[in-house]
Amino acid sequence: MASSFFESPWRAQIEAQIKEQLGLRVRALTGATGDARDFLQPAGDPGLFGPDSAAWQVHAHFVAMMTGGLSSLMLQALHPRALAAVWDHSSFRTQLQARLGRTALFVATTTYGGTTAALQAIERVNRIHAHIRGTLPDGTPYVANDPELIRWVHLGETTSFLRAYQDLSLQPLRQNQQDLYFAEMAQIGQRLGAQSLPLTHHQALMQLQDFRPELRVDERTRETIHLVEHYPCAPLDRPLVNLIVRAAFHMLPDWALDMLGRERSCPLEQVAVRTALQGMGASLAWAFADTGVAARARQRIA
Repeated sequence: MASSFFESPWRAQIEAQIKEQLGLRVRALTGATGDARDFLQPAGDPGLFGPDSAAWQVHAHFVAMMTGGLSSLMLQALHPRALAAVWDHSSFRTQLQARLGRTALFVATTTYGGTTAALQAIERVNRIHAHIRGTLPDGTPYVANDPELIRWVHLGETTSFLRAYQDLSLQPLRQNQQDLYFAEMAQIGQRLGAQSLPLTHHQALMQLQDFRPELRVDERTRETIHLVEHYPCAPLDRPLVNLIVRAAFHMLPDWALDMLGRERSCPLEQVAVRTALQGMGASLAWAFADTGVAARARQRIA
């Protein structure tokens, strides 16, 4: 009886409904507006990296990317000029989901899109950055296309994405694959205007440390942390979001937690959060196996 049920059309219908609901929850969480079917063209184009790249593997893990994204936002908020460029010229304080949605679309396009689409996405960001400039409350000037600020943002994102993937994926990268990830991501950072980017995991961590004399915590930093901790979402999504936010803090370097006045969570909490999110990540991988952005990009190449 049970065997006949699992072989019946009912199973396919139930699975389709579950996958659809998971997809809707993900779009609601991130404010995503794109369509994965856009990645089906142009046929045969592997994009900037191709399906065998480390970037394709890391960026396909939704839970790790959202966790790493929030963690990198908190890390970037420690740099006053980098934070000012976002604070003064975007609506992230009132539309955090939309801000993360745009970042997610950029990462998806540059990773999985066709070559032309990826380069156009980078050029759009460069045009926007060229017009962003201002001064800090103390009068210090900043420009968004400063190569050093772009390098800081690049370091925060890449180290956070990889750290989250290594912790929350059931298939973490080997050391040589981790280095490959940074070498691949350097291609994007260089096209955005950054210089002297790391090509290995070790170099990335060392460069991140080199920025510490420029970092500080002020009211803007604290408000950004507060926004992340109270990430807007539907009540149905709150349990998952709370886990992701906790994990985002777990991904921060110890020195960053010290600056924020936060203590490292106990090992038991870290294991519990990691285990729960690993399960959710596996569920979403199943849900998006045929219809997610990475899946559509593979179909395009095939």
